[in-house]
Amino acid sequence: MQEKRFRANDHIRVPEIFLINEEGEKIGIMPTRKAREMADEAGLDLVEVNPRENPPICKIMDYGQFKYELDKKSQKQKLKQKKIETKGIRLSVRIDEHDFQVRYEQAVKFLNKGNKLKLELQLKGRERQHPQKAYDVVNRFVDMLESNSELNLMREQDLTKQGYKYIILLANKAK
Repeated sequence: MQEKRFRANDHIRVPEIFLINEEGEKIGIMPTRKAREMADEAGLDLVEVNPRENPPICKIMDYGQFKYELDKKSQKQKLKQKKIETKGIRLSVRIDEHDFQVRYEQAVKFLNKGNKLKLELQLKGRERQHPQKAYDVVNRFVDMLESNSELNLMREQDLTKQGYKYIILLANKAK
């Protein structure tokens, strides 16, 4: 995210500006030099708040305080943003029914918390001669998740094969 920059004092290079004083009253169009002198008399800074207008709009204010308030506001915004993690669960072709159920419950917990879920299944050794079993295990797991009424499951990435690894990415859409 690009931080918005404000020109202040001597960095304002236009000959005329529209001035707003420290109380927020609109003074009007005047030469930049005169507005700068008014800001110096008040012990404050002349800050360009809208450079796109013609003439640019400038305000007399404490620039340090202004930047502090902007930083504080952006920090609060960052805290309010929801961070979505991608949680991973590994399956196996030879997975036992109990382990399957434990991973299923974990997956439901991750998805209910709002995280994305990455299911992986890697074929090892002689398992590689039976890739259909990998598809069956992953599809069975996904079907169980889709049949859960608590979840509104969405496939962000369909089942893909990368070498001997099978991966699918799932997310719980908000209802």
